[in-house]
Amino acid sequence: MSFLNQTAIVTGAGQGIGFAIAEGLCQQGANVLLNDLDETLCFEAAERIRQGGGRCEALPGDAAEVLFIQQLVDTAVDRFGGVDLVVANAGLTLFGDFFSYDPTHFERVLNLNLRGSFFLTQAAARQMREQGRGGSVLLMSSVVGHQAHPGLAAYAMTKAALEMLAKNLVLDLSPYGITINALAPGATQTERTLDDPDYVPIWSRITPMGRPATVADMTHAALFLLNPASRHITGQSLVVDGGWTSVSPPPNP
Repeated sequence: MSFLNQTAIVTGAGQGIGFAIAEGLCQQGANVLLNDLDETLCFEAAERIRQGGGRCEALPGDAAEVLFIQQLVDTAVDRFGGVDLVVANAGLTLFGDFFSYDPTHFERVLNLNLRGSFFLTQAAARQMREQGRGGSVLLMSSVVGHQAHPGLAAYAMTKAALEMLAKNLVLDLSPYGITINALAPGATQTERTLDDPDYVPIWSRITPMGRPATVADMTHAALFLLNPASRHITGQSLVVDGGWTSVSPPPNP
């Protein structure tokens, strides 16, 4: 029970990696405030975790909006007594050709991936500083923050920026015992990939470890970085991709 009596905020956690991390935290004793933009997914996800014995509350809303971000922090304090852990998982991927990329899509990607992560970290860190017992923040990057990928210029830019944010905030957060790191998932099987029959065969072929990641792979890595026993690790980015970034073949059919 590594996270017993600690409280976590996990955004974008209605399904996929975010849900798996939220569930993993609850299984190890944490209280979790689970967020997703999709109200139905959000409440259903929290209920699934509660049925498994976890302490989890749902708060649906847009994790890119600063006022809502503060509401997340205030709600965690109100329901669980504080904030110790933050997983800024909410993110948006919008593919598009660079020469015709839609400015509206650009703004949406930057607003959620960067503004949302930045101001969630800010609001939570202020609360952690006031509490005086430290804490941990995890930003969700991607392998495309390390390697080029077709059609993902805007998205990849935001993910590389998040890794630099983790490095830079070491200066601001370390005096208060707050760690901040980034997790960079590679190809991962989630609900979003189920409709693509080529996904597993392609990524199994081009990933050195012979398969795409599972959400469990990401959960283990996330809980390692968030664990109080890892509090001397900060400002780092952990790539979990089965070795793909070492060779980086494109995912062509």
